Amino acid sequence: MLRRRFVQSAAALFPAAFLDRALAAPPTLLAGVEPHLIPAGHDRLNENHSLGFSTISFKVLPRETAGTLFLIEHTHLRKGGGPPLHVHYAQEEYFYVMEGEFLIQVGDQRIALHPGDSILGPRNIPHTFTVTSETLGHMLIAFTPAGQMEDFFRTAEKNPAVLLNDPALFASHGMKMLGPPLSAG
Repeated sequence: MLRRRFVQSAAALFPAAFLDRALAAPPTLLAGVEPHLIPAGHDRLNENHSLGFSTISFKVLPRETAGTLFLIEHTHLRKGGGPPLHVHYAQEEYFYVMEGEFLIQVGDQRIALHPGDSILGPRNIPHTFTVTSETLGHMLIAFTPAGQMEDFFRTAEKNPAVLLNDPALFASHGMKMLGPPLSAG
């Protein structure tokens, strides 16, 4: 009977011994990363990025999240603009429409999205999108984990008309290009 009480008491004290340290230690950020405001229309590093059919702002960089997230904002997306059909082997890609109308293909499904709509493109499932509205499109896209997506966009923007149609660029960044972009119809 005494042994059981001793074991129960010890088991109850074990977590308490570490609780004071856990409560005293504030959450830590990655080295060199501080909370920061990115004003509307700005890039995290005040850079300018374009893929020819849109302007891109990097909002959350992979190095700020230990590689768990890369968040971009697409603005000025023109009708018919969008990437080729592709698949990510290691990332989920999340799309959130802010303005305009889009046609998004995920797997074999083609879905019309409007402002406020969102959809997840799971890894290993082919996907693409295009703007279908006459008004410019505006979308947030998140990649998790971030993988090589920041480098992909930095490389592609050097010559988007050529590089976004280059299967080798996709392959070198953990993706496979499967076909042309969607038609805006």
